[in-house]
Amino acid sequence: MAKFIAGPFGYPSGKIGNSVFYMLNGQLVCRAIGKPGKPSLKQLANRQAMAVTMQLLNPMADFINVSFKLEAEGTFKNPHNIATSYNKKAALTGSYPNISVDYAKVVLSKGSLEMAKHLHVSKGEAGINLTWDTTIFENGDIDDSVMVMVCHPMQKKASSYLNAARRADGGCFLPLNRDWKMAEQMEIYVCFKSANGKLISDSTYVGNLNGVTETIMQIAEREKYNRIQARFDLIAVQYQQKRMDYAEGLVESKAFRHLEKEYLVLKDKLAKLPGKLV
Repeated sequence: MAKFIAGPFGYPSGKIGNSVFYMLNGQLVCRAIGKPGKPSLKQLANRQAMAVTMQLLNPMADFINVSFKLEAEGTFKNPHNIATSYNKKAALTGSYPNISVDYAKVVLSKGSLEMAKHLHVSKGEAGINLTWDTTIFENGDIDDSVMVMVCHPMQKKASSYLNAARRADGGCFLPLNRDWKMAEQMEIYVCFKSANGKLISDSTYVGNLNGVTETIMQIAEREKYNRIQARFDLIAVQYQQKRMDYAEGLVESKAFRHLEKEYLVLKDKLAKLPGKLV
């Protein structure tokens, strides 16, 4: 993607050759069109990283639009752009094709407002209990709003509480109106926003409830990977033995070429297949 400034003939607009020009947030943007070539490993890794980041953030749109609103003001970026930038860089772990979210490193707000200390979360009856220390050391205020995000990774959903309580309350109850919400993995985040909306704190990861559970897709991917790995291990032993035989002067055969082809195909497939235990 490229950005253009006005030339002697103004701004181009529309399709020119294999490029399309259009305005985005007050800036002229150019994108190439047409069929791309075969992606490199780095491109595949970048695509998966972006897909994992979007899967994390899309259900949190309501929360992000508030938590990153201040940072987006006066820029060409929107709150979702900013959240994507932070989390694609900081909140992912693993390498392609096994990139996943490190929930403890997720960033849902950035700011200078004081964060409360000693946050604690626990399960209650049809909801969760959240508590914090109400002591103010720096620029916090008793009327600061408490914003809470509960991420539900198994369902690819999220529960947003944009005004869960005031800082002075020291705690709150967050109702969860679905049985699956109480039973499945939850990742909880908190930030504080000033009453006048001009300050916000960094977000804090409060913790996990119900542990981490594999999704049906992750289980299927792991089982498939293990099947291919088992086949590769068998073929690899045979292939290496045949190579040793031919090193001693034996003539290569058609069977060996088939064996070598299967070995290389399986090796390449394992390098690109998700499901490897990390």
